[in-house]
Amino acid sequence: MNEKTGKALRYTLSFLLAGVLVWLACRGIEWKAFWLGLRSTRWGFIVLFFASSVIALALRAARWKQMLRPLDPGTRFRTAWDAANVGNLANVLFPGAGELVRSGIVAHKGLPFERVLGTAVMERIWDFAAVGVIFVLAAVLGRDIFGDFFAVNIWAPLTTRRSLLVVLVILLLVFAAAVWTVFRYRDRVPLLGRIAARFTGFGDGFVSFFKMERKGVFFVYTALIWTMYLLMSWFVLKAIPELSGLGASDALFLSAVGNIASIIPVPGGIGAYHYLLRLTIVSIYGAAEESGLLFAMLSHELHALLVIVLGLVSYGRTTLRSPVKNDVLHAD
Repeated sequence: MNEKTGKALRYTLSFLLAGVLVWLACRGIEWKAFWLGLRSTRWGFIVLFFASSVIALALRAARWKQMLRPLDPGTRFRTAWDAANVGNLANVLFPGAGELVRSGIVAHKGLPFERVLGTAVMERIWDFAAVGVIFVLAAVLGRDIFGDFFAVNIWAPLTTRRSLLVVLVILLLVFAAAVWTVFRYRDRVPLLGRIAARFTGFGDGFVSFFKMERKGVFFVYTALIWTMYLLMSWFVLKAIPELSGLGASDALFLSAVGNIASIIPVPGGIGAYHYLLRLTIVSIYGAAEESGLLFAMLSHELHALLVIVLGLVSYGRTTLRSPVKNDVLHAD
């Protein structure tokens, strides 16, 4: 199987999975009641949702810029902002492609692509850690509400599927063996030497976090980003009359669940987000199926619309920007 065929197969399976999850999310919905709920939405809170979303995206760009500074002190906020927006746009269509795209845009003459990609991967690791912290915090604050749901729907499936854990361990061992082989024989085999150079560049970017000045600012950015995510969920709850009585701890938990759903490799989280958020709202709070789906659709589709608009604007700016004066897209 060649590379193009492999990519086509992955994307086809991804879209099929998205379709199945969309069907599960929409199954049993009374669409008349759903449209009535949409008409009763308080759109003033949706405006606040958009404002929080833009602030969160700006904070993420500022945080990434700080991670890039050990590699290139001259990196500007606009460069990180445009690259992140185009990367988010790519993720809407092709899950996982966004990190490669944004890294390629930031990479410029004298700054290898692998180093930039290393910073993007390190940033995602911190995001996963933040999701874990948020889950624990939400579970502690609302353990009487969230405890059973977390144990039954999240923890139990992970701990009972031993075959999945075995596969993950095997993959890690294979990867470790491959890395060892590459570095062991890099001086003897030219191809392995080039691969080793790529690994080294990636590692340099990966550890840029530890060379970063003012690490406290990085964690302040992270805390503010998640505060915006919390506000985004809270504003959508307030926008839906049936869910408007839920509080900050509920918004915190729903934000964490939404980020877990984004890990599932489907285009833009379509389907996975809707299914898991609807399940959470209906099973924990006893809300109507229509309200659960409305929350998921408002949160996901409105944010996706914002990402698409900002991504297209940033794409236009990066393509029109002079390659002599500014950053260019390459993976060298």
